[in-house]
Amino acid sequence: MFVMSQDGVMVPFTKEECEGQKHSLKQVGKKFVFTIKGLGKDDAGLYSVDVGGCNVFSTNLKAPDVEFAVKIQEVKAEERGDAMFQCVLTAPYDELKWFGKKAPLSHGEKFEITMSEDKLIHTLIIRDCAPLDGGIYAAVAGVRSCNAWLIVEADKDPKGKKGERKTTMAGALNAEELARIAKEQQERYEKEMAEKIEKAKQAQAEQEVADAAAKLEAEEAKKQAAEAKAAALAEAKAEAKAKKAAKIAAARAAKEEAARRRAGGGGEGGTGADRAAGAAGEGELDGELDDEELSDSEKEHEGAGGGAAGDGAGGADSAEGEEGEGGDGEEKGKGKRKKKRAGPLVPDTVIGDDDEDIDEETAKQQGKAARKGKRAKKRLEEAEAAAVGDEDEDIDDETAKQQGQDARKGKRAKKRLEEAEAAAAAVGDDDEDIDDETAKQQGKDARKGKRAKKRLEEAEAAAAGAGAVGDDDEDIDDETAKQQGKDARKGKPAKKRLEEAEAAAAGAVGDDDEDIDDETAKQQGKDSRKGKRAKKRLEEAEAAAAAEAGAVDPGVHFHAGLSDCKAIMGEAAELECKLSSEECKGIWYKDGEEIKEDREGVTITQEGSFHRLKIHKVTEEFGGKYKFEADGRKTEAMIVVEDPPRFVAEDLETFKTPVTVKKGHKATFKLPFVGREPIKVQWYLEGEELSDDSNIKIEHTEGCSRLLLTKLQRKDSGEVKIKLKNEFGTVEALSELIVLDKPTPPMGPLEIVEATASVIDFKWRPPKDSGGCKIDNYILERNQVGRNTWKKLGPIGPEAKYRDSDVDHGRRYCYRIRVETEMGTSELMETEDIQAGTKAYPGQPSAPKVVSAFKDCINLTWSPPANTGGTNILGYNLEKRKKGSNLWSAVNKPDEMIRSAKLCPVKDVVEGMEYEFRVAAINNSGAGEFSVPSEFVFARDPKKPPGKVLDFKVTDSTYTTLSLSWTKPKDIEGEEDEAKGYFVEVRPAENTDWDRCNTNAITMTSYTVKGLKSMGMYWVRIIATNEGGDGLPQELDNYILAMPPPVRPRFTDAKIKSFMIVRAGNSARFNINFEASPWPEVTWLKDGVPVSKKVTISNAEGMSQLLIPSAERSDTGIYTIVVKNIVGQETFSIEIRVTDEPKPPGPVDLDENVPGTVTISWSASPDEKKDDRLHYMVTKRDSHKRQWHTVADRIFNNKFTACNIMPGREYQFRVYAKNDMGSSKPSESTKWLIPAKKEKFTVNLPESKSCDLQCMPKFIMPLKMHAAPQGYECYMSCAIKGDPTPHVTWYRNNISLNTNTNYFISNTCGVCSMLILRVGPKDSGEYKIVAENPLGRAECTTKLTVRE
Repeated sequence: MFVMSQDGVMVPFTKEECEGQKHSLKQVGKKFVFTIKGLGKDDAGLYSVDVGGCNVFSTNLKAPDVEFAVKIQEVKAEERGDAMFQCVLTAPYDELKWFGKKAPLSHGEKFEITMSEDKLIHTLIIRDCAPLDGGIYAAVAGVRSCNAWLIVEADKDPKGKKGERKTTMAGALNAEELARIAKEQQERYEKEMAEKIEKAKQAQAEQEVADAAAKLEAEEAKKQAAEAKAAALAEAKAEAKAKKAAKIAAARAAKEEAARRRAGGGGEGGTGADRAAGAAGEGELDGELDDEELSDSEKEHEGAGGGAAGDGAGGADSAEGEEGEGGDGEEKGKGKRKKKRAGPLVPDTVIGDDDEDIDEETAKQQGKAARKGKRAKKRLEEAEAAAVGDEDEDIDDETAKQQGQDARKGKRAKKRLEEAEAAAAAVGDDDEDIDDETAKQQGKDARKGKRAKKRLEEAEAAAAGAGAVGDDDEDIDDETAKQQGKDARKGKPAKKRLEEAEAAAAGAVGDDDEDIDDETAKQQGKDSRKGKRAKKRLEEAEAAAAAEAGAVDPGVHFHAGLSDCKAIMGEAAELECKLSSEECKGIWYKDGEEIKEDREGVTITQEGSFHRLKIHKVTEEFGGKYKFEADGRKTEAMIVVEDPPRFVAEDLETFKTPVTVKKGHKATFKLPFVGREPIKVQWYLEGEELSDDSNIKIEHTEGCSRLLLTKLQRKDSGEVKIKLKNEFGTVEALSELIVLDKPTPPMGPLEIVEATASVIDFKWRPPKDSGGCKIDNYILERNQVGRNTWKKLGPIGPEAKYRDSDVDHGRRYCYRIRVETEMGTSELMETEDIQAGTKAYPGQPSAPKVVSAFKDCINLTWSPPANTGGTNILGYNLEKRKKGSNLWSAVNKPDEMIRSAKLCPVKDVVEGMEYEFRVAAINNSGAGEFSVPSEFVFARDPKKPPGKVLDFKVTDSTYTTLSLSWTKPKDIEGEEDEAKGYFVEVRPAENTDWDRCNTNAITMTSYTVKGLKSMGMYWVRIIATNEGGDGLPQELDNYILAMPPPVRPRFTDAKIKSFMIVRAGNSARFNINFEASPWPEVTWLKDGVPVSKKVTISNAEGMSQLLIPSAERSDTGIYTIVVKNIVGQETFSIEIRVTDEPKPPGPVDLDENVPGTVTISWSASPDEKKDDRLHYMVTKRDSHKRQWHTVADRIFNNKFTACNIMPGREYQFRVYAKNDMGSSKPSESTKWLIPAKKEKFTVNLPESKSCDLQCMPKFIMPLKMHAAPQGYECYMSCAIKGDPTPHVTWYRNNISLNTNTNYFISNTCGVCSMLILRVGPKDSGEYKIVAENPLGRAECTTKLTVRE
């Protein structure tokens, strides 16, 4: 059975993927596919799958808390260009994955993947885009993702060759904007982290306070328990002391009684009897104990007891006056210890006073009795402890049997204790003198008591640890439960040992103040050291028990399992997993076999909780399934060994070196490679795949490919590429082929730098193709026009220019230019004729521009001409002309030209006159043409700026425009001059800056501002300007709203229908136009309430539309449109009736209530209740007229009486149900006949001869051939006879047309016709008409040709 858990909590799952379940575990062969749908933050954790208590799958799923602040955008790139995708995350994340067309992308030459230092901005660059690179690209961060399209626009190269590599970058976003967004996300992330740290510190502080409080409570409880224990111990000591005092008092009383008896003359016999009785008691007590219950030392003491009994018997004999040696006693002692008294019994064997001397034998006997009493008491307490049991515990049979034996022993021991207490009463006081052996034995008992007390404390600790079993409510795995079961079973014997130790401690003799000999002290030292070790073990057990009670340890598990790995042949591979414990060791397996650490080529390492297996050089034998197992947990992964094609680095570097050959020679490219066969090898030249040809030879050998190109031409130069592909991958290598050839001729046109009387200086462009070589020289030849000889000017070097100073003024020269390289000399380029010393006048300068004007001076400037005539500009001639005059006068003297064009003052002016100016440039050839005249300018001082405009107002406005008008400002002499133009400026209410609407000043006093925002608030102002500058602005008093003037809503349609009938199932559409300002609120009502969501309302400027899709009868009603704005409102209503053709009424009954009339009654139509406008129509037909005619219409009941019913005629009636959509099918009545009462009239008809007119079909008029223009109609007809009337069928290309609605077919009295309204190309073909009746069949065919 499979059990799946997340962080130790069981989760439900299914074995097949379904919509309702989040988790699924599907088995595919020997593998399991684990799926989580709708992945979220709560799905993070440790997942494990157990089968029968054994873990088969474990993995740690991480779901980082990260979102996309800026998602990737669609990119359009050119072919062979680069494309860039960029995104910004809300938190630092370095594991972002890029996918291209659902395939993961890795960093390399094709795809460049980078991220910023703060790990927020992630970038993907696709190099050298090709059309195949287009598609959807995605960025995945944890459980979040975003995607966008890459569109690669193909390079339309008519030659079909691969285009040049481009350096453009498509899709690059604003770096500053991305940096700003990233900075904001970083600040927010740091703020959130600070808040989390602060909350964690606060929680930790609260936890520390709670732990301190709990610790204080525990210490207080421990202190109270210690005090209670001390009080109980004091009470027990007091009670023991009282008992001891009572025993001492009883012993003293017995001693006094014995003294009295001795004084009374009882003598030895009495004493002997007493001793005999005491000894006999001891022997009887000891004799009842089984050998199995006593140790060896106890059996030894038992023998001693028997001897004492024998002594007692001897004493009895002695009391009778005979001397006995106690032989019977010796026999009762079973021969274990044989001693004889040396003399008779004497009275001093009785316990004496404190000062009495006790003989050796008596003291020895008393010590034995005391020890027996202690052993008996100890057995009693052990039995009592064994008898104690938990009623709720489950005890096995062996335990119950043992407890029964202990209970029986307890009873016997209790009985012996009572007998031993009497004997212990005879023990002397603390001050009595005890012999050496007795003292030694008491010392041993004291040490045993201390050891027993120590074992008691250890047993208490063990019992406490055994009691720390986990809570029943906790979920504990099988291994933990098994361990706790062992601890529980250990706890039972520990508890028993505790009780036994308590019993032993209770019976231990000795006082803290006793003097202990050296041997005893040494033994106590050993016990003390054992006690420390026991205490340490106790503390460890308490800690383990506390951990078990607090939280169940899930054991060692995997934080990260193994992942499948694809390894390249000859390269290194590594498997890694992470355990929850650093101390845990593990074992690696391959295909079920353990991998030893000393295996060649493999290194197994462990760094903390990380376990790694590294293969230094992968070969085929390393492929397979690997498993790592630790503490019953395991994880598996596959290593798939791949052998893709690849090149050796040295060979690749050699291949990349360009190959240079001369024209007509051959070139060889050779490159070894490695990889698993079969390998597909392809060679490319400039992007075009090569194949074997007359000049191309491709050779393939094992591990090598060779390309041979022969008879090479210059055009064959370009990029050479080899591409290898096998089942594991593809690899490419690039090189370059350079074919050397003679250069092409130099390129024109010729540029003349200088052409004077003494020198010609010119230059040209280098050749388009230098043949792959460096240009060594240009070879020039010169020809003087009119001669047939060419003069060699010799090589002039690699620069494409020449200065010829050996020329004659006015002569024309022609030059030939060739290019010389190491491969030879190019064809020549012949120049046009160049004249030495030709007069080339300069072009026109720009029109002079007035910089400033005063009453006595006007300052001008202009730009030099673009055409200088081949020489430098020497100066300018300036002329002026008064307005209204045709005469130009020179400003400068003929021999004093103006040198500069930057600023020229003209002082020869008359105040108040208006002038215009023109200028001509001068070079070595002379003065050129004059420029275009300047604008007219007055010779007067600068003007003052104008004042404010007058009467500034708004004349009209719309939602996007604003029309303004004003009056020009007044002229105030000396303060405000006349305005020459105006600027209009607007400012939105929410802004502070004014925007100028017109760049150039307008001269009109009206202007329309365009491009306003609907209903926007604007401030408007006008600024007058002239040559003196801008005047003060004139603003409107209030802001202006961009809206038309207020207009009350009104409907503008000339005729609006107020009633509409719609067939059920069709859509109802109603449009209405209106005008209103400001923009009104449009509301539609149905029967006084808002329309339902089914109705679609579309509002546009000045128009509203109501649309009811798939209208139903329930949509019938009065629809009202309400157009309302701040000025007023207007309404209009239309009745929309949704109906359908009615169903026919029920059966029709006829009845004659009045002679000459017939009452027609019928059942109501089923639609009568649904349609209040439904009514009925009745038609009549009689046997005389045979035509149906209406006798009544718009009948709203179910009965009608028809009059003028003639006897002798047969009548029949039809009833129709009618509504706004039309009429239903009729319901017909039965025939009604009132017989006529006439005399019988007999007609004798002559016998008629039968005439058989039947005949098979026959075409009287056949079909004709037709040729119709496209788009026109075509009419075909023929005539047929036959009896019975034949059935006629039309065919086109043997396909029946009778049911085709595109053809109008008729048959009237044998004339069969067919009409095609609009003839098209598809209508051309063979047409056939077939006539059939029972007597035969006839056919006629024709053809239709469609002309374009």
